[in-house]
Amino acid sequence: MSLVAIIGTIAALCSTASFTPQAWKIIRTRETKDISAGMYLLTVIGFAAWTSYGVLLVQWPLIVCNSICLALSAFILTMKLLPRREKNAVADEIEEIV
Repeated sequence: MSLVAIIGTIAALCSTASFTPQAWKIIRTRETKDISAGMYLLTVIGFAAWTSYGVLLVQWPLIVCNSICLALSAFILTMKLLPRREKNAVADEIEEIV
């Protein structure tokens, strides 16, 4: 594996994994008051654009990594915007699965 591929793999893994602790914390605590909706909206738009870019170039590493990041950041944004009752229902459902 080339140095470029190794660096790209590390970057993809770190980017993808970086959203997991925040999503899990929201599921556990059901708390999103300290999360910026604007920041996550921009993040979702950015990952949607990166995913589209990967699709247009048919570059699977871009598609897979950014699709996962898109899903996680969209989940966080959705939880931020949901009313308390719906947020609790979603978190309860996920906790049952996990």
